[in-house]
Amino acid sequence: MARTVAEMTGEELRELVGAAVEQKLVELLGDPDAGFVLRENVRKRLLRQKRAVAKGERGELLDTAIRRLKTA
Repeated sequence: MARTVAEMTGEELRELVGAAVEQKLVELLGDPDAGFVLRENVRKRLLRQKRAVAKGERGELLDTAIRRLKTA
């Protein structure tokens, strides 16, 4: 069912505008990844992450990742 802008939450409106801007940029500039080959190990990792997010799993907190990367 279509909704009017007045019926949307702020987050829904931000998502709608963001998607429209992204679509327009791709139309104007093209896909920056076009022609690149995705390595098999990267494809598998992305699919694992997609499945994890679909099951409600989340990654580590940003602060934790920053601390971990600073000590690496």
